[in-house]
Amino acid sequence: MITGISKATTLYLAPVVTLTAIVLSLLVFLAPVLVLQDKVALLTVTPSTVLVKNTSQSIDGPTVYLGTLGSCSRPKNDAPITCSAPSFNPVYDLSVLPSAAPRLLLAAPNEATPIFVGIAIVFSVIFFITFTLTSFRQKFGEKMSAALDKPGFQRGSTLVGVIGFILGITSFLFLRLWFAKAASDFNQSIALQGANGPQVIANMGNAFTMVWVAYAFYGVPVVISLAKLHVKASK
Repeated sequence: MITGISKATTLYLAPVVTLTAIVLSLLVFLAPVLVLQDKVALLTVTPSTVLVKNTSQSIDGPTVYLGTLGSCSRPKNDAPITCSAPSFNPVYDLSVLPSAAPRLLLAAPNEATPIFVGIAIVFSVIFFITFTLTSFRQKFGEKMSAALDKPGFQRGSTLVGVIGFILGITSFLFLRLWFAKAASDFNQSIALQGANGPQVIANMGNAFTMVWVAYAFYGVPVVISLAKLHVKASK
């Protein structure tokens, strides 16, 4: 029974969760400029009276969604959403925010960060392909199976997976710290303006929840690959 569970996890579950991790990471990377414009963002600025009146009530006002490649915004709740052009060095369009809002605090991080995220996703795609081929190597012919079973190929696949994991999660951790600081400074600046401050508030977006789920999934095949190498090295 244990053998069957182990085989099923390696052959079927691990590739599925790896693919799920890639899809989630890609959605976060492309949102909100290219996909899920009002659904996924790293940071959102929404209408609220919490910072200026210490009460939460439903009001109409501007909304901004910030992402890795750019931003989307709308001046009112029922207005259409407009997005900036996708770029590795985005300039967020914050023109819908009130003039008193501290827009400069919502700057995009250095262009190296989205580039590293993109590279990490590419590595994860390569790892998904090589890991899946290795897992199903017995389904191919003898020559193909022998090539996929070589220690060099499996070490290379594992190395790609580890690099993709470390590079990706490090980049998103940096983004998390960057936007958390931006949101905190933005909200503090508005709160200091008192009752006359703009009625908006910045909050961390749901994209980071998707990222942590993605890399929790991504860790499964990486650990399996490392375990395989350890077992073979100990023989």
